[in-house]
Amino acid sequence: GPVVRSHATELPRKVRQLALKSVLSSKAKEGKLIIVDALAPKDHKTKAMVDVFKAFGIESALIVGGNEIDANFARATRNLPKIDVLPSQGANVYDILRRDVLVMTKDAVDQLTERLKG
Repeated sequence: GPVVRSHATELPRKVRQLALKSVLSSKAKEGKLIIVDALAPKDHKTKAMVDVFKAFGIESALIVGGNEIDANFARATRNLPKIDVLPSQGANVYDILRRDVLVMTKDAVDQLTERLKG
């Protein structure tokens, strides 16, 4: 009878790293890469975050934090439809390309640089 098999293939690690490097450099060339010191909002209200993003003219963004995402920041942004928040380990090509602007903390930049050295 039929046998259940997965015919999925994994991309090699170096190919995935190269794709991440190229998508990060393309965002930087387009001027759609913003680096901030930290993700610590004054309060955990979604309305406050909407005002911040409007001030920067951001409608669609992926926000990459350090190892840990601030709980108040995650709470304030989780109800925004075109805003995604990921820790630095979760940064991937698909999510970066899905959103118009890439916002990263300095910690996330350091960790991604370390991750992509190999």
